[in-house]
Amino acid sequence: MRPIPTLKTASLRLRERTPDDAGALFPIFADAELMTYWSSGPHQSIEETRAKLTKSPDIQRVFRGWAITLSGDDTAIGFVTVREKRPGVSEIGYMVARPHWGRGIAREAVSAVLDQVLRVEGQRRVIADTDPENAASNGLLKALGFTLEGRLREEWETHLGVRDTFLWGLLASEWNAR
Repeated sequence: MRPIPTLKTASLRLRERTPDDAGALFPIFADAELMTYWSSGPHQSIEETRAKLTKSPDIQRVFRGWAITLSGDDTAIGFVTVREKRPGVSEIGYMVARPHWGRGIAREAVSAVLDQVLRVEGQRRVIADTDPENAASNGLLKALGFTLEGRLREEWETHLGVRDTFLWGLLASEWNAR
């Protein structure tokens, strides 16, 4: 497993996400609107969130999670996850608590993780998988330089039913040229 280094930006600190973050992240996972386009429905308890944040040894080999915190406050307000799909290729996901929307936090946090994965670690490609109706996430990926590479019809069966998915890709060469 690759390490999960602490990352610092102008206004954020991203550190390893742990089961101890369950209390802070439960409001995100319990928010029905936030979870609309997630692969599972809203959480019903902090224990469910803690279980989600507790990784099995098999998952730890390919999955990393950063808690997004504001500089000077260690309380998680969101997270960024990276899952290594195969050597050189990772998938990214992210979520920010509703009170922090519209402040550029997701963009700042995801950018820091992209710098880590593409520039520092030398991965060649990062992908993202979004619901076509998730305008905010699709807009963020486009703004970060991701290319919409395709639409898979009826790809996922979620709490919403069977859904299409957009596949986004970002190459290290594209990120490094920014």
